[in-house]
Amino acid sequence: MRLTLFTTEGCHLCEEAHELLLNVADAYPLQVCLQEIGDDEQLVARYGIRIPVVQFPDDQELDWPFSETDIERIITS
Repeated sequence: MRLTLFTTEGCHLCEEAHELLLNVADAYPLQVCLQEIGDDEQLVARYGIRIPVVQFPDDQELDWPFSETDIERIITS
């Protein structure tokens, strides 16, 4: 399963979210893809004040703060 983490350079919360997703990926078959929002004006407009945000294959999104349990609940449902 591919998860997209919307992030931007220098965001300490994004770094925390990435580490959390990598921890979950140790237990589940996940591919964590980072999407830099700073390179796209539309992404900045959509996610600029929400990041970090995880997007799931069904386009469901989870805004920070989230936990490993929150991610696991979504990927196992």
